[in-house]
Amino acid sequence: MAENEDLSNSLSSSSSSSEDMHFFEGVEKLLEIWFEPNPSNKNADLRKIPRAMWDVMLKTVRCEIISFTRNEQIDAYVLSESSMFVSQRRWILKTCGTTTPLQCLQPLLRLASEIAGYGEIENLFYSRKNFKRPELQVSPHRGFEEEVAFLDSFFEDGRAYSLGAINRDCWHLYTLSRGGGGSANKQMLNNNINHHHHTNHNMSNALAQLQNQSAKMNLIESLQLPDPDQTIEILMTDLDPKVMAVFTKDVCSTALEATQKSGIHKLIPGMVIDDYLFDPCGYSMNGVFKNCGKKYKEGCYMTIHITPEPDFSYVSFESNVASSSYGDLIARVIDTFQPGKFIVTVFANKTSPAANVSRELEHLGTIDQWKRRDIQFSRFPTYDLTYAQYCKYPS
Repeated sequence: MAENEDLSNSLSSSSSSSEDMHFFEGVEKLLEIWFEPNPSNKNADLRKIPRAMWDVMLKTVRCEIISFTRNEQIDAYVLSESSMFVSQRRWILKTCGTTTPLQCLQPLLRLASEIAGYGEIENLFYSRKNFKRPELQVSPHRGFEEEVAFLDSFFEDGRAYSLGAINRDCWHLYTLSRGGGGSANKQMLNNNINHHHHTNHNMSNALAQLQNQSAKMNLIESLQLPDPDQTIEILMTDLDPKVMAVFTKDVCSTALEATQKSGIHKLIPGMVIDDYLFDPCGYSMNGVFKNCGKKYKEGCYMTIHITPEPDFSYVSFESNVASSSYGDLIARVIDTFQPGKFIVTVFANKTSPAANVSRELEHLGTIDQWKRRDIQFSRFPTYDLTYAQYCKYPS
């Protein structure tokens, strides 16, 4: 989104400085945290954290809440700089401009512990595209190395990655190297092997016991498979100025008009949309699914943020709606916004319907007028990641 000129003076630093008033960094910093279920507190829930405390926490990020919607599974906040989603044990913050989302880690963990009832983080994902003007960012976001060092001060098992061409468009990721169950089970088995070796008893009986124990652990792990989870992001640049004009007050007087004129409401049918059109330009929306089904306890959402100015146009689309094929959705999104270039990332765990989407993207060498320039696959302990970058054919 672009600058909201109605924001208070306290947020003026989140927008461009006087010498850079004609630039706004649309690229968002995306932070997603999953908290471990608390066996001693079955009622643990991040949605217990009151609005007033979110307001205070977001001040450390340099943004504020401007709109809110909810359903039984998810609370969705439109922010002055993008969005926040709060579910029972999943928290997502996506902010653009010169916001500082990593600065809220400490207060968030305190709120999660003291109010929501959580003591441990299960997983964390911090990601972003490369900035158009990184020199305008503030600490700890002045470079990916600084962001990694900041996160490493909280987490001993963090890992940092960059996908794509680092001298062109690329995408950075920081996540935790944990989960999957494999290493813990292997260690238990190794301990048993050492024990039986040192006691020097009948080896055949020892092996039989180990095989039996391994089978039991595999059964337990299969019964404890995670709920399906997936996220698709489409990050678009160099957008068609005629399309971007819709997201200005010169063309549309309300957010509803911009949503309908652009066709955003048709991208994923069934979403309850909360949208906001900034003055003089810029657009944000959150959508929450009326009913995700019992498998998706943390709720289903979509979110779009638009910086329409021609010199630095940027649009992001994100959703966790499950699908075994995202080709049609990607085609609808890029047909709606007409980018010159875009990046697609898909995260999916082993129980997700999207677990094999990497194969689909591998075969999508072209999508209408866009040709794939880069594709990479990464496997993490609990998720698979596919990254692809596309450019429009030369006119």
